[in-house]
Amino acid sequence: LARAKFRRLLAERGIKVYLEHKVVEVHPGGLRCANGRAFELDEILWATGAGAQTWPAEAGLAVDEQGFIKVRETLESVSHPGVFAVGDSAAVVEHPRPKSGVFAVRQGPPLWSNLRRKLLGRPLKPFRPQRAFLSLIATGGKRAVASRSWWALEGAWVWAWKDRIDRRFVSGFNRLPPMPATAAPEGVSPLPPEAALPPEAEAPAARDSASEAAQAPAMRCGGCGAKVGVAALERALAGLDPAARADVLLGLRERDDAAAVAVPAGKLMLHSVDFFPAFMDDPYLFGQVAANHALGDLHAMGAEPQTALSIAVVPYGSEKQMAETLAQTLQGALKALNEAGAALVGGHANEGAALSLGFAVNGLADRERLLRKGGLRPGDRLVLTQPLGVGALFAADMRCQAKGPWIAAALTHMLQSQGPAAACLLAHGATACTDVTGFGLLGHLLEMIEASRPPGRPGDDAAGVHIELDLAAAPVLDGAEELAARGVVSSLHPRNLHFRRGLQDPAAASKAPRYPLLFDPQTAGGLLAAVPAAQATACVQALRQRGYAHAALIGRAVPGGVGRPSVALR
Repeated sequence: LARAKFRRLLAERGIKVYLEHKVVEVHPGGLRCANGRAFELDEILWATGAGAQTWPAEAGLAVDEQGFIKVRETLESVSHPGVFAVGDSAAVVEHPRPKSGVFAVRQGPPLWSNLRRKLLGRPLKPFRPQRAFLSLIATGGKRAVASRSWWALEGAWVWAWKDRIDRRFVSGFNRLPPMPATAAPEGVSPLPPEAALPPEAEAPAARDSASEAAQAPAMRCGGCGAKVGVAALERALAGLDPAARADVLLGLRERDDAAAVAVPAGKLMLHSVDFFPAFMDDPYLFGQVAANHALGDLHAMGAEPQTALSIAVVPYGSEKQMAETLAQTLQGALKALNEAGAALVGGHANEGAALSLGFAVNGLADRERLLRKGGLRPGDRLVLTQPLGVGALFAADMRCQAKGPWIAAALTHMLQSQGPAAACLLAHGATACTDVTGFGLLGHLLEMIEASRPPGRPGDDAAGVHIELDLAAAPVLDGAEELAARGVVSSLHPRNLHFRRGLQDPAAASKAPRYPLLFDPQTAGGLLAAVPAAQATACVQALRQRGYAHAALIGRAVPGGVGRPSVALR
C-alpha cells in the first residue's frame, strides 16, 4: 500500500522511476546501466542501504554473511567478550532486523547500561527491539505519508503529526541542563555514581591527572577568554630568539601592543597571510612547514621577507602541556623564519581543540623587480621548482596507507625554502611567477593565464596566451602517482576538479596517468614561473645547482586562441 502511494505521488510530480537498472559505470555528467541504457545527468545522488566495513572480519570478529558484526541480544560480540557493537555496524543474532535509525537509536540506552555493567562485573541485560515501527515521510506541500506493517495513510494531518513529533525530538537538544562547575579530563565523560570506582582502586598518577583537569572550567570561553594563559605564554616565549633586523624598531622583545617596522626608501611592502590546522604529530616540524608555506607568497613575488606575526591555536591541556606545545611549534617556525631573514615580531595564541598555526608575513621588494602572476608571453617556458604530490601523500598518511620514506621525502621538500629559487628565477629574467599551493598546479596555472590578459580585455582570450603543458615532465614525489591512481586524494581535490574547465580536451586529458595530480593541493609547494625560452635551460641547471634537484621545464606559453583560458596536455 505504501509503495503504491509513493508511485502515484512520484508520477504526479513528473519524477520518473527506472526499475531493474543496475548502474555499472558513472562518469562526469552521466551514468551507464547494465542493460545498455545511458543517462546524461547534471547531478548524481546515491541512496544506498547500509554496507559493512571489511575491518571487523579482518580483525577476527565474527560477522554475518553481509559482513556485519554478530552480537548477542546484550549487544556484546558473540566471539569477543568485552566488544560491543550496535546500529548499522552490527547484526543481533537473536533478533534480526533491517538496518534502520529507529533500531540504532533505541540501542543507545541499553548499550550504555551494559557497558557500565561490564566494567562493574555485573550481569548484562538483554535488549529486545520492537518488531515493527512507524514511518512518517514528508512529500512536500505540508503533506506526508505514514506507514506501519501493511497499512499506509496520507494527508495534511499526517504531516502535522510528523511535524509535532519532529519538533518535540529537536526541542530535547535545545533545552539542555546547565554545565557542571568542574570537568573530567579532556574527552572523558564522568561516570555516574553507580559506575564510579572507589578512590583506593585508582592509580596515584590517574588521581593526580584527574585532579589537575578538574580544576579547569568545564566550558571553554570564547573571545579573549580563549587566549592561552600568560604563564604558559611566557614559558613558551622564553627560549625564542628571533632574527635581528635594523628595520624592526619594536618587536617581540619589547612586548608592546604592536610591532613597529621601518620601510626603506624606494621599497614596496608586501603583505600575506596563511593559516591551517596541523597535519602531522611533530609540532616542531609543523612549525617549520607552516612558516615556510607562509613565506612562499613573498618569495613568489621576488620579495625579501621582513617580519612575521604568528597566529596559533594550542590544544587544550594543562598549562605545562600547552606551553611545551606552543614552544616547540614556534621554535620550528623560527628556524624557517630566521633562515629567511624574517623577524618574528609578535603574534596571538588561543586555546582550541587541535593545533593550528599561521603567519601574517610582510616583505620588501623593488618595484622594478616585482614578480607577479601576470606577465606570461608567447614563447615563455614554464619552470617548476618542486615536485607535486603533497596532498595525496598526506591524505594517505592519515589513512595509514603511505610508506615512511615517501613522507620523509615529502617533508624534505616542504622544508626547503623557495627564497634562493626566487632569486635564481629573477636572475634569469622570469616574467611571471606564483607558488603552487592549495589550488594545485592547474588552478594556479589558470590564475597566471587569466592575470596575463591585457588590461581592459576581460573575456578576450585572443589577446592572451594558452599553455602547452608537458605533464609527464613535471616532477612528482615518490608514491604520489601510485596513490592518485588508487583514488587516494586530498579532501580539497574534489573541489579543485572544477579547474578542469580550463583544459582544452578534458576527456582526453583524464586518461593521462598523472591527471589527478593536476588538482593535488600542495602545502609549502614550489614556484611556478615563466622564463624566456633563451634562458630556460640555464635557469633549470642553476636551480639544480642550488639544491632544487627536481626543478624542471614543464611546458610553454603559446598565443591565445578564441575561447576561455585553456591548457593543452602534450
